[in-house]
Amino acid sequence: MPKLAALLLLALSSTSPAQDAPKREKPAESNAERMKAEAEAGTANPPVAEQAFTHRDSVTVGGRTLPYTATAGTLTLRDAEGKPNASMFYTAYTLDGTKPGTKRPITFFYNGGPGSPSFWLHMGSFAPVRLRTANPEYIKPAPYDFGPNPDTLLDKTDMVFLDAIGTGYSRPLGDTKPSAFYGTDEDADAFARGILRYATRYGRWNSPKFLFGESYGTTRSGALAYQLQDRGMALNGVVLLSSIMNYGYRQPGLDEVYLNYLPSYAATAWYHNRIPNRPADVATIVAQARAFATGPYAAALAKGQTIPDAERDTVAQQMSQLIGISPDFIKRSNLRIDLARFQKELLRDRRLTIGRFDSRYTGVDVDAAGERPETDASDTAISGAFIATFNDYVTHTLGYKTEMPYRLSARDAPGWTWNWKHEAPGRGGQQNNPNTAVDLAAAMRENPYLNVLSLNGWFDMATPFFGTENDLGHMMLEPAQQRNLQFRYYPSGHMAYLNPEALRAMKADLSRWYDQAVGEAKSPTPPHGASLSAAPPSGQTPN
Repeated sequence: MPKLAALLLLALSSTSPAQDAPKREKPAESNAERMKAEAEAGTANPPVAEQAFTHRDSVTVGGRTLPYTATAGTLTLRDAEGKPNASMFYTAYTLDGTKPGTKRPITFFYNGGPGSPSFWLHMGSFAPVRLRTANPEYIKPAPYDFGPNPDTLLDKTDMVFLDAIGTGYSRPLGDTKPSAFYGTDEDADAFARGILRYATRYGRWNSPKFLFGESYGTTRSGALAYQLQDRGMALNGVVLLSSIMNYGYRQPGLDEVYLNYLPSYAATAWYHNRIPNRPADVATIVAQARAFATGPYAAALAKGQTIPDAERDTVAQQMSQLIGISPDFIKRSNLRIDLARFQKELLRDRRLTIGRFDSRYTGVDVDAAGERPETDASDTAISGAFIATFNDYVTHTLGYKTEMPYRLSARDAPGWTWNWKHEAPGRGGQQNNPNTAVDLAAAMRENPYLNVLSLNGWFDMATPFFGTENDLGHMMLEPAQQRNLQFRYYPSGHMAYLNPEALRAMKADLSRWYDQAVGEAKSPTPPHGASLSAAPPSGQTPN
């Protein structure tokens, strides 16, 4: 029986379906699938562990040699549970001999976008090195004029240039989605955590602290100043360069945007010599434009389609004298000249367009009869030089090592979308279009030592200076806080530092302002020194 049973088992096993069926081989992997797998396996990822690559150098400022350490590295951001969720790239410049616990000031810089890294400010403004720029014209191709910056702020403050998550070398970590950082409040929170982390890692909690934001970076600064203060980090000062604090004005159907642009149109027409009886300086025409914008022009726009013909004709004539556009074109535009139309129309008879970031620049379109410029000459004229200079500097001079590409804009990344909603403090409430001047005002009311300096270019058409004056002039500050708000103006555009004369004047203004802000922090009573109010004198000239 055992032998029979064994035979039966052998017979059963030899006739089982599994044995009879042909063997199923794993399908051959396609070449495309194999390449994809290899690519994913070799993808360059941001580091979870914080990195720091250092470089020693020196710069001469006012006859004094300043040795410093440049650090290109990353800060690991963590959520409330301590899980790492982002790696933030930074470049820091610290004066040699600076130790943890120092009382030497430190300033955090960043650009805007939203979705822009900080290499514009880094390469062009107040770092110890700078790409040298001059007249409003196309920068010649490489080699570029890059080297020590005698107008650096290193004599007044250490500097840290931060890249927003999703830009530059900054990236989300692990399974964290980019959308966790793509929004007004999400972005401000990430910067707050990055600054807090830097202060902890390098012992800067007891240093006087400043923010320096450009463009959308000023929107960020409003929210960030309040968020940092709410988390225990009170600031000494906030610098707003080429500001846009309130995005609510830019909705269709609202006339405030036309009022905001009018003085910038006048400054541009003055520069290009397109107005009769041209005054000797730009501040004079700007003062006239401010008065017209808040008077006859505002009254005319408020009447909408019910404006009488006689008033429409009068306003169009007055407007033409200020901005260099014909009364007929102004009337056909319903007294409301969009920026793109102004850029195209002002120099149409010369077949030229004017720049948006800096209206001193001129460009040439294929279609001189078109409705709007085909490119922005003030952008294309400088971009190549800034991008090339930064890439060479960060990799070869600073020695930063990564296989990741430096992302010039988060908007180029998959899944880009921005959450514009903002939860403002106090009565600001939920906003669909952010106005972070509300946040900045709250921070200034709570902190009587918080100084704010607004830097503006006369020829900035991206963030017009009169719009900045309106935004900051409606923070409803009490006189004591108003004294902590100052304005300065320069013969330049959005990136005011491109003009070397403006850069030198700006450095002098900032030096005095830093001394004031740091000095007030040491005083036993709240500051009451005289300074410019939120409504600058109409005849003020550039410093």
